Amino acid sequence: MIAELVAEIGPLWHERHQTVLTSRPRRRAVGAGAKYKLVFVDRLLATLVHLRHATTHDVLACWFGVDRSTITRAIGEVRTLLAERGCTVAPDIRLRTLAEVIDHLGASGQTGIIDGTEVRVRRPAVGRKDREKFISGKNKQNAVKSMVVTDAEGRLLFCSPAEPASCADITHARKLGLVELLADGPAVEILADAGYQGLGAQTGGRVVAPPHRKLKKNPPEWYEEMHERQRKATPHAASGSSTASATSRTGDLSPATTAAAST
Repeated sequence: MIAELVAEIGPLWHERHQTVLTSRPRRRAVGAGAKYKLVFVDRLLATLVHLRHATTHDVLACWFGVDRSTITRAIGEVRTLLAERGCTVAPDIRLRTLAEVIDHLGASGQTGIIDGTEVRVRRPAVGRKDREKFISGKNKQNAVKSMVVTDAEGRLLFCSPAEPASCADITHARKLGLVELLADGPAVEILADAGYQGLGAQTGGRVVAPPHRKLKKNPPEWYEEMHERQRKATPHAASGSSTASATSRTGDLSPATTAAAST
């Protein structure tokens, strides 16, 4: 297939390249000066890898040992020739904001999964006012946190801007406006872990999180009643959340997960 594309598109690319060289006045002959480091075959391969795997231009530049601008120019030239041949990328839905993700889940009837993820960063410089806010209470390291939204199959739909890691998961979700979007938007079910306990009551039950743990030592009566009410209201939601998370990570249920879900 690659050989066919080279034989078919190579002459077209060379012809266009020569036309550009001869279309303007020149001070020296055509072909003088530095030679291309990225030959046409490499340009074609870089374009195909970019279209197939959405590889960034910076990564391709490192792979082929050239500057990023060379990759950008090569993809712009070869992609046009591929489109004329019929090799195009089919248009799909682009979700740029959290509101668009919620509308997409509501329109498609899919279940969403939210979770927070931390990325370790260098310790902020001395004298920065919010330096201590980057310390994660969970991992005891300097990090930033993002909220990720996927569908039930684990496809990434949204990744929020980073916040200092000391920000709680539920606080981050509130800052992003998730409560308002779910309360006023379409009927969407969002599975979450224990870090989002409390969002269910604020969103009309659209965020499903496992119930609070039951106190074992002298719990008050109101706590017993609340725990029993939550347990009866969301017995399947907690197992559904863990089952969906296991499915999205592994693509199948482990024996332990299957046994827990059946129980």
